[in-house]
Amino acid sequence: MNGISPQLQNQIAQYQQTQQQLQAASTQRVQMEAQRREMERTVEELSKSTGDVYRSAGAILVKVGDKDALKAELEESAETVGIRIKGLEKQEKSLRERYEALHEAINKAMGTPE
Repeated sequence: MNGISPQLQNQIAQYQQTQQQLQAASTQRVQMEAQRREMERTVEELSKSTGDVYRSAGAILVKVGDKDALKAELEESAETVGIRIKGLEKQEKSLRERYEALHEAINKAMGTPE
């Protein structure tokens, strides 16, 4: 970065860091959305099931005595994940705005059109 002011170097570093944070938040949100969909499918299948239900506990399956309690637990977990997803969406929006502002500032400082 020879011939670039320290302020512009700092903005470029912030830009790159913001880009990485945005990618991480986006990846985490996508993973959590998949997790929530899986929980919702599990609750749906649990509602349809008429026989015994088993739950994974490490490397073994354990018979569930109270299917309704398990269903409630899964629904609560899905709700918690949903709240976390909303938080990640807000974080993504904030990071995207910062990313775009830095992009604009860097282009302006370098005299490049957007």
